[in-house]
Amino acid sequence: MPECWDGEHDIETPYGMLHVVIRGAPKGNKPAILTYHDVGLNHKLCFNTFFHNEDMQEITKHFVVCHIDAPGQQIGASQMPQGYQYPTMDQLAGMLPSVLQHFGFKSIVGIGVGAGAYILAKFALIFPELVEGLVLLNIDPNGKGWIDWAATKLSGLTSAMPDTVLPHLFSQEELVSNTELVQSYRHQINNTVNQFNLQLFWNMYNGRRDLEMNRSGTVLNAKTLRCPVMLVVGDNAPAEEGVVECNSKLDPTNTTFLKVQNKKHPVKLTEAFKYFLQGMGYIAYVKDRRLSGGTVPSASMTRLARSRTASLTSASSLDGSRNRACTHSDSSEGVAQVSHTMEVSC
Repeated sequence: MPECWDGEHDIETPYGMLHVVIRGAPKGNKPAILTYHDVGLNHKLCFNTFFHNEDMQEITKHFVVCHIDAPGQQIGASQMPQGYQYPTMDQLAGMLPSVLQHFGFKSIVGIGVGAGAYILAKFALIFPELVEGLVLLNIDPNGKGWIDWAATKLSGLTSAMPDTVLPHLFSQEELVSNTELVQSYRHQINNTVNQFNLQLFWNMYNGRRDLEMNRSGTVLNAKTLRCPVMLVVGDNAPAEEGVVECNSKLDPTNTTFLKVQNKKHPVKLTEAFKYFLQGMGYIAYVKDRRLSGGTVPSASMTRLARSRTASLTSASSLDGSRNRACTHSDSSEGVAQVSHTMEVSC
């Protein structure tokens, strides 16, 4: 990939143009890290803080990073014309192969939040050969019932878009407290995202169908994600029940469930992502910052690394096999139990 591709691009896909931002250049045969933001946000609002912290930059220097903005959601986007048919969730997932082909990416490790997590999971179900691993934050695999859909539709007609979207992003407690973070998001959603375009994306997300996946053995011809998955949810997050249900639909031998306190979210997520990549064999070691006076990885994160590394080394090959041996299940007390999804609380 030419160095000049580092920057912003508009990529033509079968379902319209897609705004993409590339950071860095491909490193050998490593997959690209591809991000997809939540509804109400764009790649800058959703991922800037996470990708600009020092520890994350230590990771991303080994990878090319590809940020996706859903159609019309990027900062400065022109308003979609009246009558524009926004892509369905399936079509949004179907736009991604054009991006990979354009830049020559053979595969990705995806990081998705909310609606973006749903889109990346859909992408992995349709194109499993293109996805090496997924980090899915606050994913809800369920479609809305018609009563919920109608209530959401009515809310969108009677409320400003920031007030419609914020309950999707924050817990009721945070909204009532009207924290500084909530105020900041309300301001940025109102001022940096085109409100008409946001309404189109919001309506399409709320009209989504259930993700068609089930754990093997639970239904006839069950289909689920084949790649390693790390599910992440914050304390009291609106999507907590959805993430738990998603966990029940995934293969327990290659799934990690991570619940973090919101105030620790960026630090713990970065730490967990390091170990996730290490377990897949893409980072040879995780730097121990005790030597430089930094914070020491928590015990739960150390257990995560050991579980994912054991899973990798017991697979039939380092780079070809997607069949992982059993990972461990960690309770908050650190008691391990074989062949269950590993759960870590931080």
